[in-house]
Order: sequence, then structure tokens, then C-alpha cells
Amino acid sequence: MAKFTLKTGTVFEDSPIPLEKWLVAVWQIVNGRNGISSWELHRALGVTQKTAWFMLHRIRLAMQDDSTGGNLGGEVEVDETFIGGKVRNMHKDRKMQSQIKHGQKGLKTIVLGILERASENKPKRVRATIIGDRKKSSIAPEVAAHVEQGSKVYSDEHGDSWRMDDRFEHEIVSHLQEYVRGNCHTNGMENFWSLLKRGINGTYVSIEPFHLFRYVDEQAFRFNNRKDETGEVISDYERFTTALLKIVGKRLTYKQLTGKEDVHAEAY
Repeated sequence: MAKFTLKTGTVFEDSPIPLEKWLVAVWQIVNGRNGISSWELHRALGVTQKTAWFMLHRIRLAMQDDSTGGNLGGEVEVDETFIGGKVRNMHKDRKMQSQIKHGQKGLKTIVLGILERASENKPKRVRATIIGDRKKSSIAPEVAAHVEQGSKVYSDEHGDSWRMDDRFEHEIVSHLQEYVRGNCHTNGMENFWSLLKRGINGTYVSIEPFHLFRYVDEQAFRFNNRKDETGEVISDYERFTTALLKIVGKRLTYKQLTGKEDVHAEAY
């Protein structure tokens, strides 16, 4: 007969780490403005750095947006950003390989962000995902899947390549000329990119593209849980309890995390 504990059926299952350490780890990552590195957590909890790294990724799985709040609507900003190392900062051997394979831009990963602006009864919400390229075939399906038809969409000049005028009222601001034109801008998404890159560059320093989506999910969770529907700032305790409500029915094994098994979350 299988042994049942409070960890069973959660992201903590089969972990020898006591629950009190898991709860501290959850508190640290959901309430740290720029996250917490595995080295910081390993010192705080007295576990190995490898264990801390695995713990943080399991918690990031719980922080993933399950999109239960419905599609984004009203006024929506759409933007993309590039994340990754620069060729000039690489070791000469890796630089040569990167230039041959990827050109001067280096090993960059593209992240697509969609932000619903705040309204009278809703705070800002963002959804972000990794995409393979900036072609219409990659961006348009994501926007169509997450944005309500009839919404007002704002983007930079690249939005002209994927616009869907039959679905959205789409306005474009060309960053070659201006950054704001009345209500047309992508400043909300730019703010999110700033927070994301500050955490990656300042806290995590170097992450593999294979795991980037997990760090994007982490930042999106904190961003979406800053204020409630009344506009009041959400307390650290409320953000912590929100994260705990999402740990059930998800599991991530070390083999999945390191790419030796299917990397998608295992659902119960």
C-alpha cells in the first residue's frame, strides 16, 4: 500500500525535504521581487545547491498560469523580447560556434508577452510564452488563443506583420519614431520585460534556454499577484497562500527537469 503524506499529490511528492523547508522556499520565491537563486536558498535552508535548484523548479511548476481566468480583453498590449547571452561575452570557442550557427545575435530566445491593461474591476494581467520565431505563424495563433475577439490591441511596428483586423482593433506605435501616441504604447509590457530581465541578469545570472519558460512563469506569477480586483496591494501572505493553492495535481521529476524524460508536467 502506498504511503500517504501531506506531500502526496503535490509538487512536493517523494521529496525527503521536510515540509517546513518547502514552505520557506515557497515564501522566498513568490515574495522575492527578483526571485531567489539556488545558491541563496541552499545557504538559507542548509540543503545542497543541487537540491535547492530542483526545489525551485518544482515550485515554478506550481506558479505556472493555468489560464482559468479566461482570455485577456479590453485594452491589450502585445510585444516580444529577446533573452540570452551576447556573442561578445562568450568564450572564443563558443563565440565561433555561435556565429556560425546563429549569426551575430548569439543564442537568443524569443519571448512573447500579452498584457491586459488595468480596468475598473481588474488589475493588470500578463501571459508570456516562448516562441520559435517572430513570424505571423508563431505570433498570430498565440494572440488569437489568449485575447478576446473585439479587443483593442496595441503593439510596436512589428505587429504589422501579424495583425488580424478581422478579430481585433489593432493600433501600432512605431518605436523608430515614437514610444507613445496617446493611448497607443507598449509601456506595460516593457515594464514586465524590465522586471524579468532584472531577475535573470541580477539573481540567476545565467540560465539555459531549455529552462527559460520556467523563469518566465515565475515572474508572471509575481506580476499577476501584485494587486487584487479592487486595486489593493496583495500582501506577502496572500501571495504565498495563492501559490500553495496551485501545488496540487502537479509533479516534476528530476529526469523530466534535466531532459531525460518528457519535460511537460505530470498530472495526476
